[in-house]
Amino acid sequence: MTTSSKSVAELLAEQAAALTVTNIPASVRARTEELLIDMVGLCIAARNTDYIKAVLASVDSGGPATAIGHAKTYSPETAAMINGTATHGEDFDDTFEGGPVHSSAVIMPAVLAAAERFDCDGHAALRGMVAGIEMLCRSSMVIPKAVHKAGFHPTGVLGAMASTLAVSVTLGLNRKQTVDALGIAGSMASGIIEYLAEGAWTKRLHAGWAAKIGIQAARLGQQGFLGPRTVFEGTHGLYFAFAHSAAGDYEVLTGDFGNKWFMDGITFKPYATGTMNQPYIDCALRLAKRGIQAEEVTDVLCETAEGYVHRLWEPLASKHRPANEYAAKFSTPFNIAVALVTGEAGLAAFTEKTASDERILGLASKVRYVIDPNNPYPKAYTGHVRMTLKNGTVVEERQPHIRGGAQEPLTRAEIEAKFRLNCEFGGWNIKRISRFLSESPRFFDGTVDLAALRG
Repeated sequence: MTTSSKSVAELLAEQAAALTVTNIPASVRARTEELLIDMVGLCIAARNTDYIKAVLASVDSGGPATAIGHAKTYSPETAAMINGTATHGEDFDDTFEGGPVHSSAVIMPAVLAAAERFDCDGHAALRGMVAGIEMLCRSSMVIPKAVHKAGFHPTGVLGAMASTLAVSVTLGLNRKQTVDALGIAGSMASGIIEYLAEGAWTKRLHAGWAAKIGIQAARLGQQGFLGPRTVFEGTHGLYFAFAHSAAGDYEVLTGDFGNKWFMDGITFKPYATGTMNQPYIDCALRLAKRGIQAEEVTDVLCETAEGYVHRLWEPLASKHRPANEYAAKFSTPFNIAVALVTGEAGLAAFTEKTASDERILGLASKVRYVIDPNNPYPKAYTGHVRMTLKNGTVVEERQPHIRGGAQEPLTRAEIEAKFRLNCEFGGWNIKRISRFLSESPRFFDGTVDLAALRG
């Protein structure tokens, strides 16, 4: 619990409001630019997917805000939902190891849509994005693993709160308005993880819905609608509801906010799949480079964290044969198998074709796990693959961290290369791709104009 007489929401409101363009470090601004590049590329990659078509067909167009990659414009709440869903849709967006939570898919769609609607400049957008992203990273560490264990998606639940803070900062709300907005968002936050059962699309929507909540809650708070001041730490507050305990480390959420930057450690995913699968893919790819063929393998044993099991390993029979290409992203056996067989794990690795490929599924069916009680999750995400071959040879690979994160970050050039591939996948031409990249360093220095990203 916080030792201050101020509530957690009040402290956050004050700290976030104190952020200025001059006191945001250059490294944090650069990270925000990289997250923006990644987010736009992911929106373009997903723009023609079935799930985005379904979202577009379910809403009314007309309004000032941009749905990236689409010609029609929308209300800010709707644009935020579309862009958030698209960014998170292929599970190729950034992640924070302490959570895991996905920041850019929630915070950036909310801020961009609010900035378009209310004519906020790039400086306001930068302040809002930094406040929201930093808060989302921190909020995931208050009671580690508990939100997931309770059956909720931290990005959906905690993201609703962080996007609300982000929009409140962008719009210049005062402390009371921001506190009310956060209190309101606590009653809107949602996101169950039953999508794991059959590969349903709801996880994709969680990020977009959290972005939408941020705009609506901030607008309500701005107009004086009252929300609970103790929304985070209260007896019936957010953590009690979604983590089953109000006894959390709130100091990690508010302590040194604006001076210590957890968002510096955000991971940019190299592979288009679930966060904790990434190190296992690296192991499988190294084994593939050693010439291991699927037909040679008789058994695959992986050490794993207990926290992975209910999402990525069980029920094991379903993970051996995922229901569809989306369910395959949340199956460690499939991820290992597709990486070894195809030699990659990008957007093309998770399709209807690969999800029904008997060679891939045959190898996946041989993958089993043991829990390593000393695994450092969630402080670090690790991978381990040990294969036994028909001739009795045992081959093994370990990955001590997630590639793309603090221990082995992607370079700006690698992030831009990922952006180019995602845009090409979504049908953008080289001219549009190059134009956005050339203009991105100046994005936060002028007006927020997304018109060039439409269509």
